[in-house]
Amino acid sequence: MTSSDGIGPDLVAGYLDRLDRVDQAGAVRLATGLLDQGYAPADVLVDLVAVAQREIGRRWLTGAWSVAREHAATHVSEVVVGAVAGRITTPPRRGHVVVACVEGEWHALAARIVAEVVRDAGWRVTFLGASVPGRHLVTYLHQTGPDAVLLSCVQSNRLIRAARMVEACRAAGVPVLAGGPGFGWDGRWAAAVGAAAWGATARDAVRLLARGLPGAAHTGPTPAPPDDGYVAVLHRRREIVQVALRELDPPEETAEDVAAGVGHLVDALAAAIRVDDRQLLLDFVGWQAEALASRGGRRPVDAMLAAAERTLIEHPRAVEDLRAARAALTTD
Repeated sequence: MTSSDGIGPDLVAGYLDRLDRVDQAGAVRLATGLLDQGYAPADVLVDLVAVAQREIGRRWLTGAWSVAREHAATHVSEVVVGAVAGRITTPPRRGHVVVACVEGEWHALAARIVAEVVRDAGWRVTFLGASVPGRHLVTYLHQTGPDAVLLSCVQSNRLIRAARMVEACRAAGVPVLAGGPGFGWDGRWAAAVGAAAWGATARDAVRLLARGLPGAAHTGPTPAPPDDGYVAVLHRRREIVQVALRELDPPEETAEDVAAGVGHLVDALAAAIRVDDRQLLLDFVGWQAEALASRGGRRPVDAMLAAAERTLIEHPRAVEDLRAARAALTTD
């Protein structure tokens, strides 16, 4: 086998089998063995590890895997990425980029894969990891002066935080390259929050960086949102959570999870208004409902939406979006 054969379904299936068995040593041997056969680090990281990770996410979403099982498999992939990274010897000959996850975003594996593929392309990369507070990121930018920030956002309900981080980076004079489905499956919301560009994969990041992100065009004030109603929604976030908890009255052992779920829903509503796209809320609610359906029912999602609708009755745009989301639930 040579690198020209590509990493196909059989290799991915073999890697997933090792993740399923939490066979850390076997997964590392498979990945580094591919490097020995001539595959590039990007091939292994993008076409093997990242593809397998998406399947892991699907198994969690459908209830086939528990959170614990998903975490165990993800840890194995993190070790594999470290092993592949240890084999990268490309000297830094381009510029300096910073890779970070949006504050509150703890899914850092995809961002780590991007960091290593970009490093293999000859960039000096500083990987800041998961959930980077915006103010700390800006301080670091002022201290180090990178050419660009690669910002990862996996879930769309964190898009408001992403927007604030992009705004802060632009103010610091550093353009942002966005990545992750949190900016839309096709990156449709990246420009709305001021990002210079969006890439679906680590290879896209390399290509976009090579093209250049001119600071004059992608720094300074961010585009004004078409509707600032999202601010009012965020101001009522705690109240909406409290109303939903009273009405749902969940058992004590699940109350914290329910509160978090309501908060995420409110954040998604605010994000949808911020980028003027109701589809963001509809997609997020659909994802939330699918996750709950595999774990015993979707009724709590409708109750959360109803509680938010009653609390925000004086905000027509928010109410319209929430009613549309509830209607979509009943037609699925």
